[in-house]
Amino acid sequence: MKIAILSRNPSLYSTRRLIEAAEAAGHEVRVLDVLRCYMNINSEEPSIHYKGEDLGSFDAVIPRIGASVTFYGTAVLRQLEMMGVYPLNESVAISRSRDKLRSMQLLSRKKVGLPVTGFASKPSDIPDLLDMVGGAPVVLKLLEGTQGIGVVLAETRKAAESVLEAFMGLKTNIMVQEFIKEAGGADIRCLVIGDKVVAAMKRQGKEGEFRSNLHRGGSASLVRITPQERATAVLAAKTMGLNVAGVDLLRSERGPLVMEVNSSPGLEGVERATGKDVAHSIITFIEKSVAEKKKATRTRTRGKG
Repeated sequence: MKIAILSRNPSLYSTRRLIEAAEAAGHEVRVLDVLRCYMNINSEEPSIHYKGEDLGSFDAVIPRIGASVTFYGTAVLRQLEMMGVYPLNESVAISRSRDKLRSMQLLSRKKVGLPVTGFASKPSDIPDLLDMVGGAPVVLKLLEGTQGIGVVLAETRKAAESVLEAFMGLKTNIMVQEFIKEAGGADIRCLVIGDKVVAAMKRQGKEGEFRSNLHRGGSASLVRITPQERATAVLAAKTMGLNVAGVDLLRSERGPLVMEVNSSPGLEGVERATGKDVAHSIITFIEKSVAEKKKATRTRTRGKG
């Protein structure tokens, strides 16, 4: 197969591992900086050019699109989808998962366990908003934040009101979530591929830090998850429409709660903590999916004949 990886940095651990796994399986791989791709959008023969070259066709594409380039990155991915390339994760699913508020609403509709979440636009609604989520302490999250950036723990009601008023004054969208004290500054990252959790790790925030992100200095370790946690992670990924996802769960007194569904989960932490070859599992999933797609196409073609 000919596989494209949309990644702005081929030296990143996750990109390197995907290249290694694909080449080990005998596939041709090309890493493309998504911001250097540009599109010829037409009804007859849509195409993508890259640094002056018509890229031609690929069998599959692995999107590793950073949050800061989501709009342009998903446009490039859509173009590849129009050209008949199999996407590991579809553009619409990535856009859906990147919108924190929209993803919470979709998960809520599917009855997936969530921290109680509130959203408002007027300062006059702040008192009722805080009451809705159970009062302080509360977690305040910028809708555009990633890797723990833009996430604040307001330990008192006064602090929460001040932060919310400030952000509302700046016309910045921020949502409020209940603080799950019993999680103890830890969460569970489940790596979902298809309908299975292939690896899971516990991420523990460093002392004095409620965010467990590895980018914030957290540590990772192997963890055994429960059947309920496994089912919750798979349902969350399916609700977003993602074939591959990193689903972050909090262990609460009322069961697993989904904190976030990541469409481009990093592989370094989970592979090192679990010893699992996640990159190989991703390539195997692509191989199976592309084969099924080609078989379905042949069947439709014969039916028309």
